[in-house]
Amino acid sequence: MTNIFLQEVLEGLARPQKSLSPKWLYDDEGSHLFEDITKVEEYYPTRTEAEIFKTALPETAEIIGADSIVVEYGSGSGKKTVALLNHLAPKTYHPVDIAEDFLKSAAQDLQTQFPDIHIDPIVADFTDAAALPSLEETEVPNLGFFPGSTLGNLMPDEATSFLTGTRHSLGEKSYFLLGVDLVKDISILEAAYDDAKGVTAAFNLNLLTRINRELGADFNRQNFKHRAMFNSEASRIEMHLVSQTDQTIHISEQEFHFAEGETLHTESSYKYTIDGVKTLANQSGWVLHQTWTDPKDWFGIFLLKSV
Repeated sequence: MTNIFLQEVLEGLARPQKSLSPKWLYDDEGSHLFEDITKVEEYYPTRTEAEIFKTALPETAEIIGADSIVVEYGSGSGKKTVALLNHLAPKTYHPVDIAEDFLKSAAQDLQTQFPDIHIDPIVADFTDAAALPSLEETEVPNLGFFPGSTLGNLMPDEATSFLTGTRHSLGEKSYFLLGVDLVKDISILEAAYDDAKGVTAAFNLNLLTRINRELGADFNRQNFKHRAMFNSEASRIEMHLVSQTDQTIHISEQEFHFAEGETLHTESSYKYTIDGVKTLANQSGWVLHQTWTDPKDWFGIFLLKSV
């Protein structure tokens, strides 16, 4: 993993617009910080999605039936999984996540809570189709689970590739339960990614700490500030780390210069319309089977069905 991380960091810092994949935000500390983000007042997606799940999960369970195989992509702490497993009672649950220690700890906790479900964690980058488990066909449909609007972190072509990969790995007659953040007022979006307590800023800046620790770089966190802004043309929130001074960073015997005000783009979070989700599904081998939203239409849960 370190070699891949180093390669992507060196390539990302060499681009005219310096950028890194958001997956590298999620070391163990980053994963814990993201859990803290979900609790801040401004971050509406987690609590809004949880309310929608009160309707969506029992209705999904009626459609899928018991004893399915469930694969959750980017499972994190597994808190949302508890409600899913309670309603669906699957035969096997595969959480897939890149943060190994965090994943295994969460899987152990879930196994204690659900001793009758076989819980088999998979340490992998869920965007890598080759790393996804290929499931056997069973009488009960297999289910992919991708809550929390993480789909928005993927570029449009990456989102299509990811959903296409899951369609093939989950097999025929499968379903996919997807959480997606919807387009809304810009002030609400920007506040959600730049909370007053600075938790999201700490999450973003932790990336520099990780690069220093794992790759021997010499980033000074004090020389960077967190910025979140909505890109209306691309329909996405962007998170950046903004250099506060002219500075040169050293990594693996290479130098990278940051001018004052220059940014490192660390995450994009695309916001969709319902029609946009339907189009994306159709391009990826799925059809939109059912949709649930909150009263304000801030967030959507979508059940896709394989074709």
